[in-house]
Amino acid sequence: MQLPKTDYLIAPRPDAENLTRAVQGTDHTGQPVDISVVEERPLTIYLNRQEIVTAMTIGDYPEYLAVGFLRNQGMLADDEVITAVDYDEDLEVVVVRTKSQTTFEEKTQKKTRTSGCAVGTVFGDMMEGLDQVALPTTEVRTSWLYALAHRINTTPSLYLQAGAIHGTVLCQQDRPLVYMEDVGRHNAVDKIAGWMFQENVQAHDKILYTTGRLTSEMVIKCALMGIPVLASRSGFTAWGVEIARQVGLTCIGRMKGKRFVCLSGEDRLLRDMDPDQVPEEAKKSGRKGAKQA
Repeated sequence: MQLPKTDYLIAPRPDAENLTRAVQGTDHTGQPVDISVVEERPLTIYLNRQEIVTAMTIGDYPEYLAVGFLRNQGMLADDEVITAVDYDEDLEVVVVRTKSQTTFEEKTQKKTRTSGCAVGTVFGDMMEGLDQVALPTTEVRTSWLYALAHRINTTPSLYLQAGAIHGTVLCQQDRPLVYMEDVGRHNAVDKIAGWMFQENVQAHDKILYTTGRLTSEMVIKCALMGIPVLASRSGFTAWGVEIARQVGLTCIGRMKGKRFVCLSGEDRLLRDMDPDQVPEEAKKSGRKGAKQA
């Protein structure tokens, strides 16, 4: 797929009516306030005739979420042919249909509950397939990171509108391409994975940016997707860093304004911009929570 060099291919939709709800309450002084809160609804994912999981999600891009979840769980091979992705809004069900017959009864019986928001679930052995990961030695310029952080954190989003949500952005050099949001950061990553699989987008020259913590499951998903660089505004977990170093993933956290910390994959970084030339991050883009109406 030929990617354009300009605007987002998919951007957040903070004004979409079905993603937030107006709720009345009172503030710390007892005064009435009206705020927007994020919707949360179940989505059951089927692979052919087999029910796989029910995820809690904001409800946008259910087809990409379903395909990406199955892809990241190792239930869809690289050469798998998807014949249809059927979404029933009333039943809140997505059925992914493949040309080949699939059966994952044993794998779905073994589950690991992750540390993610909205209780993420990983099936089978979390480390399965990591020993076969060979990430490309793609160069990463610090000027790209600074440009991405500024652009992403000044983009109108559900987080800035309502809070209580995570964002994940697929980037190429200094260009953010696809910006997905959800109540769980795993869902946002899965939407990215589903879009890449459906659109046949390569991973070797991409950067994955997330607003969430760089935990083990986030590192594993990024590595299995074949993306060599994972960056975040937030911090790290020790196991996440250990796995990133094991698979050779560049792991960058605490990325705000001119500052960031790289704990893995430093060899990919090309420091081509003086940090003193980068302006401090504006407080209004600090992504600290929902704004009151």
